[in-house]
This record gives sequence, C-alpha cells and structure tokens, in this order.
Amino acid sequence: MITSVLVANRGEIACRVFRTCRELGISTVAVYSDADADALHVREADTAVRLPGAAPSETYLRGDLVVKAALAAGADAVHPGYGFLSENAGFARQVIDAGLVWIGPPPEAIEAMASKTRAKELLGIAPLSDVTEADLPVLVKAAAGGGGRGMRIVRELGRLPGELAAASAEALSAFGDGEVFVEPYVENGRHVEVQLLCDTHGTAWALGTRDCSLQRRHQKVVEEAPAPGLPAGLEASLLDTAVRAAKAVGYVGAGTVEFLVADVPQALGSARPAGTPRAYFLEMNTRLQVEHPVTEEAFGVDLVALQLAVAEGRALPPEPPAPRGHAIEARLYAEDPAREWAPQTGVLHLFELSGEGRTRLDTGYVSGDAIGVHYDPMLAKVIVHAPTRAEAIRKLAHALDRARIHGPVTNRDLLVASLRHPEFGDPGLLDTGFYDRNLDALTESRTGEAYAAVAAALAGAAAGRGRFGGGWRNLRSQDETRTYGDHEVRYRPTRDGGFEVTAPGGVRVVSADPDRVRLEVAGVVRDFGVAAYGDGIVHVGPHRLTVRPRFTDPREQTAPGSLLAPMPGTVVRVADGLAVGDRVTAGQPLLWLEAMKMEHRVIAPASGTLTALHAAPGRQVEVGALLAVVSDDATTEAAQEDQTV
Repeated sequence: MITSVLVANRGEIACRVFRTCRELGISTVAVYSDADADALHVREADTAVRLPGAAPSETYLRGDLVVKAALAAGADAVHPGYGFLSENAGFARQVIDAGLVWIGPPPEAIEAMASKTRAKELLGIAPLSDVTEADLPVLVKAAAGGGGRGMRIVRELGRLPGELAAASAEALSAFGDGEVFVEPYVENGRHVEVQLLCDTHGTAWALGTRDCSLQRRHQKVVEEAPAPGLPAGLEASLLDTAVRAAKAVGYVGAGTVEFLVADVPQALGSARPAGTPRAYFLEMNTRLQVEHPVTEEAFGVDLVALQLAVAEGRALPPEPPAPRGHAIEARLYAEDPAREWAPQTGVLHLFELSGEGRTRLDTGYVSGDAIGVHYDPMLAKVIVHAPTRAEAIRKLAHALDRARIHGPVTNRDLLVASLRHPEFGDPGLLDTGFYDRNLDALTESRTGEAYAAVAAALAGAAAGRGRFGGGWRNLRSQDETRTYGDHEVRYRPTRDGGFEVTAPGGVRVVSADPDRVRLEVAGVVRDFGVAAYGDGIVHVGPHRLTVRPRFTDPREQTAPGSLLAPMPGTVVRVADGLAVGDRVTAGQPLLWLEAMKMEHRVIAPASGTLTALHAAPGRQVEVGALLAVVSDDATTEAAQEDQTV
C-alpha cells in the first residue's frame, strides 16, 4: 500500500494529485524551485523539499534531485504529473531503481511511444517522404515533445528546407532532440483523443473520446467529453486503435492516444459538406493529460485514484463505467489573446469563481499569489458537467463570466465569447481553425465596457471625495474627465452629493461609492463592483480597464521603429544572417523570445532598414528592453543628412 506520494511537478497538477491523496489518506510531498517557494502546491503539501535554482533545467528537470527529495522526505511513491519528467523513461528507471513506486507506465512503454515516428511505425504508419507539390500543405513536427514546439505548417515547397531546419532547431532547444518528420496537414480537422487506463492484469479501458479542437498556437484551450457529433463507426474505430496501441507496448496506467479527424459529416444543419470521415494517428501521451477532468466528470471516476490503485497492483473491473452527460473544460491563461497570446505576469489580486452548478476549479493559484515568468501561464482549469452539451456550454460560459479575476490580463473574455459563438455551438463547424477565422471578432471590446468606464470614473471620484472632501459647489465647475483605454468619461458633482454624467449620454447615476456604482441605462439599472489596486488598472465586474494618464511620461517615449521586449524572457534565436544595415519588410520575423514555455516572434513593425540590433541568443531581457530599431527610409535619410551637416 502506498502511504506517501511525492509529486514531481508544480502548480495545478501537483495540487490536483494532492487532493486525491488527502481523500485516500496518503501523505503528500512537494518539490519546489526558488521561484515557487511560496506557491500553492508547496503550502498544500504535508512536506516540501527545495530544489535550489529557478530554471526548470536546474530544478524540476533534475531527476536525480527529485529522487533524493523523495527518499529524504520518506515518500514511497512518485507521481510525475504532466510535463517536465512525466514522459522521461530514464527518470522512471531512476525512481524504480531507488525502490520507489512509479505511478506511471513501464519505462519501456514510455520509450516505445516517446518518438512520434517510432509510435507510428508500431501501428504500421509511415511518415511522408519525398514531398511534392501534390502533397501540400504539409506539417513539420518534432518527433519528441509536444505543445506546438517544433511544429511548422508548410504551404510552399520552396519553404520546406528552411522550415525543417527551424523546426529542428526549436525541437532541439525544447526537448534535447532535433528529429523532425513530415506528415499531411489536414485543414479544418478536429483534434480527438481517447483516454486509456490499463492495469497489470491485462485489462485495458478506453474511457471514451475527448474533443480538443479549440487551440491557439497548436495548444489546447477548450476540451470536452465526449467528442460531439462523431459517427458511431468512427468512434468505435478510434477506441479500438487506442487499445491496440496500448497493448502493443504493454502499457500500464493512464495514457492518451491522439488523432486528427477530417471530413466529419455535417451536424445540426451546418453548411460544411459531408465527406468520408478519416482519422490520422498523431501520438500517444504516456501520462495523465491536462484535460483529464472532462473524462472524470463524464464517467464519474477519479483517474488519479485509479492510477494509484493500478500502481499498487490492483485490478480494474472488466468493463469501465458507462458515460453520462457532457463535460467541458476551459483553460484560463494569464495571456493577452489580442497581442499574439503574450503571457502576462504580476499579482493576482483577486481570484474567485462561483461554485454554482457544481463548477469545478483545478488551479495552482489563489488570491494574492504572484504569476511569475518561469513557467506556463495557465492559471486554472474550469470544468462543468451537465446532461447535454448545450447545457454544459451555457453553464461554463456563465461561470467564467461571473468569475472575479483581478490582476494581469487573462483570456477569460475570449473563453466566454468562444463558448457563446454559434460556430462552437454547432459540432459540425468545430475544428482547429476556429481562432484563425474568428479571433479578431472575438477580441473586440466587450459589450458594456463604456458603462464600466463610467462606473470606474465615479468610484474613483467617490473615493477621492471621501479622502479629500469636495462635493457640490455654488459656482458650477467644469466637467471632470477620466479616460480608460478608448473610453472618455465626463461627469460633475450635483447638489445632492451625487454625480451627473455628461458623456457618454443616456446614463443616470443611482449611487456611487468607492467600491460599487449603480447606473441606469435606458431604464435598466446595472450594478458594478469596482476594485483598484494602485497599478493603473481598475477592475469593474468582468472588465479590466487601463487608466490613461493625462500627460505622457517623457521617460516612456521611444524612437519610432523601436522593437521593445513585450515580456521578460530569453532571446532564443535571431533570424539567419540578420545584421545592422539589412533591409527588412513589415511583418518579417527578426528574432524569437522564449517566455513561460512559449516562443514569441518579434517582427519588423514596418519596412525599412535595421539600424540597431541589441539581441543575441541567450540574452535575458526584461519587459520593455530595446531589442532592435527599424528605421523607415525617410528617417534614415534624415539621420544621414544630420550627420553630414
């Protein structure tokens, strides 16, 4: 019997495993880097062991240190979570050789499925070779790893060599393995996967399907179970293939087989033409997936508890439980979708989610925690279950819309808009191209933001009046003006101690206090909770508003064409051959930054001449650091004339 489990991970997944361990009466051990010294998973564990350093390569990726920590803390088992060392066969062997229980598949099974090319060979699938025009478009993928790293879509044959080299370099940096391969790229396909659970007695469960088609940068955003609208024959084929893959490598524990599905017949009257469904094997993930909660909710199981039971040698029942209803999960990220998904950092001042309707929250953060630069920007997973898909969608959108999230920018507004978009509601229109088609429309200003700005202005005025006095004067004063983003608000105090809004029009102030404002708009009274934290950001209900200062700080002015680091990170590479004096074109990638487990392109803002380059691979930069300067022809000529004079 397992009595104490060390989770070789951090954040949300460590907290998730600890929750089940507590329910089963199992002690918990956390490991933590210096950057995570005060993280939630450390506070929730019974025992915690420090891994000196901040970078993953010094801490969470050091299998030898993790095993020493487990032995020092008296743990008798190790759960790897997901990411980091979870699919590292060498680490699994280290755990086993130390006399600890490995809560995962055999190292040999991990090795067999570690390379996507070898996994395909086991199932008789050959990668694409000798690519021709007829094969386009194709997808270049890293044989190891995942999460969109080392992946490139190629639509022009002449670009294939360069993209192969770029994907290989990125894969080598991310996974220590530069092997890449080419496969057909399926436009508008669906990402469908099968959850597996296998014991040591020959029983293999295929716990239904999941759809993970809503993705950004090849990384999942919304997942649901079961995958909607799949023909029964296709679904049965996916389940059978997944079980065959598991049995081919003697799999034990939880795992997932992923597929790309094309030409799913139209559903619910959608306009997409029907075709013959086709499924392409992508890979097998030899660990617990991020999206495992939707399977848990749909089947009424605890996959972590089942992992522990399997690791203790217990047998699964011959058949899995029957599914019921529908479950949907949304990944809440600290990122700005309108700025190429740039990750955000800072203090999470308030993080509250209503528990109405059995809403489940899996997270590694609580109010007051800081979001740092070292790790993935995912704040939480929000999961709901309902009798039908439509009901689940409605519940999840409502829960996210009512959540109180004060701090850095998040993708919450995008998630709500995505869930309420008619394309998402129709499984016949569901595919991986959803954000390619709809992102601009989904990231436009939310309805009601102008009135939220009014509430922010009046709350600020009420707070100022409370501190400094003021109110109505016999001599009528000019309007006060406050600006939040693109919204200008004008107001003046009234005789009765209230306020009158002069712009935007049609707004009557019912009451105004520093933390709550009630407005009447077109006969409808609306209540706005307001919170400000002294950082130039005001949170009004679901809206996050930036206070625009009356005057620009001269220190914040930069020369035209300056490329500033959009976030703290590391320069991982510069465009081949790029040098000062080169001509560049608008939108041309000049260099790549790595921050919070993602690569971000820094592109030329306009066509012109590269007149400065302050970036080299390996350089650590803070947000706002000057990386390069691109001067347009007129600016360059003017500078040359000044030098001549």
